[in-house]
Amino acid sequence: MAETSNPPTAANFVHDVVVEHNATGAFGGRVQTRFPPEPNGYLHIGHAKAITADFELAREFDGVCRLRFDDTNPDTEDSSFVDGIIEDLAWLGYPLDRDPLFTSDYFTQLAEWAELLISNGLAYVDDQDGDTISEQRGGYGKPGVDSPFRNRTVEENLALFSAMRAGGFDEGAHVLRAKIDMQHENMQLRDPVMYRIRKESHHRTGDAWSVYPTYDWAHGQSDAIEGVTHSLCSLEFDSHRALYDWYLDQLRELGALRFEQPRQYEFARLELTHTITSKRKLATLVANGVVDGWDDPRLPTLRGLRRRGYPAAAIREFCDFIGVSKTNSRHEIELLESFIRTRLNKVAQRRMAVLEPLKVVITNWPTDADGNPVVEYVELNNNPENAEDGTRTAPFSGVLYIEHDDFKAEPPPKYYRLTPGREVRLRGAYFVTATDFVSDDDGNVVEVHVTYDPDTKGGNAPDGRKVKSTMHWVSAAHAVEAEVALYDRLFAAEVPGSETGDPFDDLNGESKTLLHGCKLEPALADTAAGEVVQFERLGYFAADQRTPLLFHRTVGLRDEWANIQKRK
Repeated sequence: MAETSNPPTAANFVHDVVVEHNATGAFGGRVQTRFPPEPNGYLHIGHAKAITADFELAREFDGVCRLRFDDTNPDTEDSSFVDGIIEDLAWLGYPLDRDPLFTSDYFTQLAEWAELLISNGLAYVDDQDGDTISEQRGGYGKPGVDSPFRNRTVEENLALFSAMRAGGFDEGAHVLRAKIDMQHENMQLRDPVMYRIRKESHHRTGDAWSVYPTYDWAHGQSDAIEGVTHSLCSLEFDSHRALYDWYLDQLRELGALRFEQPRQYEFARLELTHTITSKRKLATLVANGVVDGWDDPRLPTLRGLRRRGYPAAAIREFCDFIGVSKTNSRHEIELLESFIRTRLNKVAQRRMAVLEPLKVVITNWPTDADGNPVVEYVELNNNPENAEDGTRTAPFSGVLYIEHDDFKAEPPPKYYRLTPGREVRLRGAYFVTATDFVSDDDGNVVEVHVTYDPDTKGGNAPDGRKVKSTMHWVSAAHAVEAEVALYDRLFAAEVPGSETGDPFDDLNGESKTLLHGCKLEPALADTAAGEVVQFERLGYFAADQRTPLLFHRTVGLRDEWANIQKRK
């Protein structure tokens, strides 16, 4: 389990609930939670909040949190998602210390309990289709209508449900519904569906079952079987809590449950600006080729964020900071990025990379006896934030690359970088002054000529003169060539779909730019897959996990969250 040394920095009402429970002796002081994803997609940033809420609550009170897959829908679930979710959990900081649980483990028990409800007149088989059932349930202020099959005999219901289980009917022919109250003000209690017929092969049980439980029927009973004490859900399940309790109450009164019932608590989901977290919509982006798979760095999936270089620790810190509340809100993505930047600033090694190279020739650079430019080595800090990271050396010679934007033949106002006649410092090396430049037939600058001052190595200036700009560079003869992916928001609007109702209308067609022919200092050739480094002056970049010498921009250096706070 992830290490956490600091107390929560924001309100956590569930923490307060557990403190009260422990004070009153509820659950005998025991705390058990569960994280129950459906294996029909990969985890995303919204799940990260639920994960940290569940696992950290159990950790804080010396309890237990279990991973339980809600695998009740064979149409969309797959074992590859099971494996991926386990991997993502471990990466986020919560490796499993025991085998995961599955709702499918309880299919037999759930069916037996359903038969118990039928036997006691608390459930019935309905022959109507889904649209009719939905229409008959009415609405807020609109009364419900009893199903014409609501008063079937217990014997008939048991026989029909048995035939449903045996595969004797086509999909949609029947459903099993709880018999509660079609006039109840809470719509969830208007005879909800408990089982549907599905003729799909299940990723674990194969073709053993022809009926599958709904989430509402399976959820609370699975919690009870496992001994969950505090069942945390997102706010949309607030109205479902009465149904959660109703099922458990009936089974308890019928003697099926002999221990203290779990209690459900709802908290606000994590929503970010410029982001969607609907698994269905994320799957559409993947299926339509808008992004390059579930681990595309533009996606909010945990595997996408990992590939982009987001540290797991920073995500946990962000979730801890925003807290666990009952009020829905949308957080600025810049806030999350500030946590990423703060963490990386402490741990990321500094390196020099030129993304859009411009050739620079030092015209007075010395040559050796064979007429080749002399090669020197300059010493550079690996991370000025951490002296223990030490230093490295980088080769420096008479031909270099600088960023194309670091030279202007006709500089705009307040431009302090290289321009004809101006002196600048090259990081860790010498002062240089631009003397000339070469342009192509279209007027684009393709080469800059400079002279260097040999007395200024390492930034020294014996006469005390100062320059207004320090620029990064890469020795041309030693440069490593790479590709670099730059990212903008996948959705241009702060709230995708807020204007038209369709978030895909706000897709940013320029959310990714892939640069070829980037020039990197030699040390970057040894960057481990997934490692994040700071390209000096440019931002933080992650080495791709599969493709050598491909780097993804994690975040820039500018603290956009601080600027937002200043404007506020």
